[in-house]
Amino acid sequence: MIDLTIIIPVYNEIKTIEKLLNRVFKINIKKQIIVIDDASIDGTSKILKKYKKKIDKLITHKINKGKGAAIKSAQKYIRGKYTAIQDADLEYKPTDLLKILNYIKKKKLNVVYGSRVLNKNKFKNTKNFTHLVRIWGNIFLTKVSNIVNNQSLTDAHTCYKVFRSDIFSKIKLQEKGFAFCPEVTTKIAKKNYLINEISISYNGRTYLEGKKINSFDGLIALYCLLKYRYFS
Repeated sequence: MIDLTIIIPVYNEIKTIEKLLNRVFKINIKKQIIVIDDASIDGTSKILKKYKKKIDKLITHKINKGKGAAIKSAQKYIRGKYTAIQDADLEYKPTDLLKILNYIKKKKLNVVYGSRVLNKNKFKNTKNFTHLVRIWGNIFLTKVSNIVNNQSLTDAHTCYKVFRSDIFSKIKLQEKGFAFCPEVTTKIAKKNYLINEISISYNGRTYLEGKKINSFDGLIALYCLLKYRYFS
């Protein structure tokens, strides 16, 4: 039995993808690795082909569709008892996935998010004012998400989300981009599942280092919270 399916959406991460994959490979659990190359044009595709034998399923998009679309492409291939989302940058430590998995199994939970906010050192690696604004923006969006979805989260928009696969596989994803986060949180909440959290490590990137999400994505997140809670 595969313990964990790890879904890795990738777009133009030539600087980080190789190191990230090697860290994921070293996680000592029975795992399935699904990588989605979302039409990278920077040489990432060549690196992924190099590791094709170690990747259980490599999906290639001919055109760039976005994070949500990439995750949706992977859903039908999930074989693990639990499913985790892993970004292709190095902002998160893959070893924390083992921490989350042990927690979800020990407590017999349905959904666990890895919270950057619960980490006592959340401001330690703040690199500039823009990074600090993103942190507070996430806290604000999380508070709105909690009101809309009747949850008590500290970090609704974290990358590290781990679900029971039988629950996640039935979520019909529609958002193609970063709005995957508010969409999946709202749809899980509408099914009356409690979302639990555990502290994780985090080392945020700057835009010069390749950060892709921006303030406009925050506005889309607000829209999606309302859309999927009240109008779908």
